[in-house]
Amino acid sequence: MSSARITVDPHFSIGAVRRALFGGFVEHLGRHVYDGIYEPGHESADADGFRRDVVDLVKELGVSTIRYPGGNFVSGFRWEDSVGPREQRPRRLDLAWHSTETNEVGLHEFQEWLDKVGSELMLAVNLGTRGTLEALDLLEYSNIPDGTALSEQRKANGRTDPFGVKVWCLGNEMDGPWQLGHRSADDYGKIASQTAKAMRQLDPSIQLVACGSSSAHMPTFGEWERVVLTHAYDDVDMISCHAYYEERNGDLGSFLASAVDMDGFIETVVATADHVKAVKGSDKQIDISFDEWNVWYIDRFHNVDKIEGLDNWPIAPRLLEDVYSVADAVVFGNLMISLLKHADRVASASLAQLVNVIAPIMTEPGGPAWRQTTFYPFSITSRLARGEALQLKLEAPTYSTEAYGDVPLVDAVATHDAQAGATAIFLVNRSQTEALTVTADVSSLGDVAITETHTLADDDVYAKNTLEDRERVAPRPNDSAGVADGTLTITLPPVSWTAIALS
Repeated sequence: MSSARITVDPHFSIGAVRRALFGGFVEHLGRHVYDGIYEPGHESADADGFRRDVVDLVKELGVSTIRYPGGNFVSGFRWEDSVGPREQRPRRLDLAWHSTETNEVGLHEFQEWLDKVGSELMLAVNLGTRGTLEALDLLEYSNIPDGTALSEQRKANGRTDPFGVKVWCLGNEMDGPWQLGHRSADDYGKIASQTAKAMRQLDPSIQLVACGSSSAHMPTFGEWERVVLTHAYDDVDMISCHAYYEERNGDLGSFLASAVDMDGFIETVVATADHVKAVKGSDKQIDISFDEWNVWYIDRFHNVDKIEGLDNWPIAPRLLEDVYSVADAVVFGNLMISLLKHADRVASASLAQLVNVIAPIMTEPGGPAWRQTTFYPFSITSRLARGEALQLKLEAPTYSTEAYGDVPLVDAVATHDAQAGATAIFLVNRSQTEALTVTADVSSLGDVAITETHTLADDDVYAKNTLEDRERVAPRPNDSAGVADGTLTITLPPVSWTAIALS
């Protein structure tokens, strides 16, 4: 059996673990809103039509901030369609996903749902087919208490208090040719700067996110960030990263190392932002909003799910309903490790998405809701990761991958809450064949005891939770874990994700 060593020392802090790191994303796409969070005829639906079983699962997931309403959807969205009396709201064609949007669930209803799940709203404005004026109108409607046309309209629509939205996204994936209103970095940087300046004149307290690259593999990656920030550096607080991963051509080894790509993505964007900072001679630091990340089998959308036809615009079609395996969950958990390893610069992150659409939670119309395999790494990490993220000294054997060269078989990060006396360690074993024993020097933490362990693994790495077998996969306690004389030891099964809590 191979072995790895780590050293956990609270003196080596990366940065504070911000709760916004555990954000989510709800887009008007497929069955995410309709038949997902909202199904008035369901036996669990509350008086507002929201499924209480889904509310309970989202609360268990531990999602802090939720980005809304898109995504590609937002670049064709008219926010005015989503407020006012429901019976007067227009139906619109959503060009992004070739569907019909009924606007039955709009801004007010979504805020009511957020109140139920205990999450905050992160709102995206349309800079694809609209511009600065419409963004200002939405900000006034949302955040001004009263006394103006739009704030009074909000009150007339049933919301006396303002929404008080703190974080705003300046468009979505404007580097992508698939995006309505796609433009060059130079053109986007100008409108992002103009819109940010205007929005800050109205509400100086807000935080603003500029669009970064929609993938580290875009041909404009790096140069896009440099040009956009050259225009907007003084006007925004964060720049976005988006990344999705999938197993391709049966190359499980490379897939299990996907976090290597995320690490490089983050570090390149940080370096680019700091380059612009140096050129400008600025004292300000731009952080990252990793506001779309997940495992997504995107090839399936292009080859199977894609909807076409001038007379074919369905309502809430089944789109992007990936069913996740143990291997997917291990990669997913490793991506969360990457976000924590960069807690000094990743200020916010949004799992894309939450329900039915590439989601940790699935529902069946008129039927049950259940947890996908990816639910568990998120819910457990969100609950245990507190305080400061710690830089670990890691010594581990490596393996060769086609995509990333030689990478460690083990990846890990830890968090430490000094006030609570609590530490959490998160690990993955990327080996497809071998269990690994990890020895951790935890002597710097003082006299500690293990309070809980969770390992997600299975003899079948492609095992999944489905409608027919909703509890096939779940994490289990790891009975191999023990701590004595300042040393923690634990055995990690092949293709596994593990969390350990110490106090």
